[in-house]
Amino acid sequence: MSRFAAGIFVALALCAVTAARADESLGTVVVDAGHGGVDLGARGVNGALEKDLTLAVARKVAAELRTRGVRVVETRSKDEFISLVDRTAIANKAHARVYVSIHANSAPEPEVSGTETYFLSVDASDSEAMRVALTENDVYKQEGTASDSSDVVGSILGDLIRTEHLRESSDLAAHIQRSLAKLPGGSRGVKQAPFVVLTGVNMPAALVEIGFVTNADEVKRLGRRDVQVALAEAIATALVEAMGQNRAVPAASGEEGR
Repeated sequence: MSRFAAGIFVALALCAVTAARADESLGTVVVDAGHGGVDLGARGVNGALEKDLTLAVARKVAAELRTRGVRVVETRSKDEFISLVDRTAIANKAHARVYVSIHANSAPEPEVSGTETYFLSVDASDSEAMRVALTENDVYKQEGTASDSSDVVGSILGDLIRTEHLRESSDLAAHIQRSLAKLPGGSRGVKQAPFVVLTGVNMPAALVEIGFVTNADEVKRLGRRDVQVALAEAIATALVEAMGQNRAVPAASGEEGR
């Protein structure tokens, strides 16, 4: 290699390192793969399980963010059970800038399809949004920390009053859904609902439903690696854009966990 070529190589390498450090300054992202272990999540067509699809996509989101130099903490990187309280604690301990929880949807009607993104609110956007939240919150009851759905909502209300990031969470959800809407499969928009997994985190947070496992065509697509990569890239792009626009908001430095 000539001295000139070597100089160019070193310069490019330094540029890459600088870019990575610049992106890292955005802060830490916590990527949460919904469900896991004994918590199967939604059961789909042909035996598809929500916990497997969420892990596959979440790991790709984490990998994509890391290629952009962003520091990432994953609540789980394998098929294991992590309680909702522990997921919150992981995010707070990491002093994360944003938190995104990846899920797959289900519906009584097999024709329903599309992506949607949620942010936390005691009042759900509509009855369908509340149904989705109560379905995802079911594991909270299994953990023995709530006896019924009213207890779940009551617990959320207490945390919601102390949440300082509702506007930022709404903006984050909008960024993610706009990015997902560019992909095939249809967009169901941004919604709000009382998700336990979003409560107690000291940073902007959103929950993404990547599609419906109860739709035969959609669950088949969700199992494809190229579709998972496209979803991951769309989510990662939205997270970086959202954090870049909210640089004035300091990284969360609250409780180490609950």
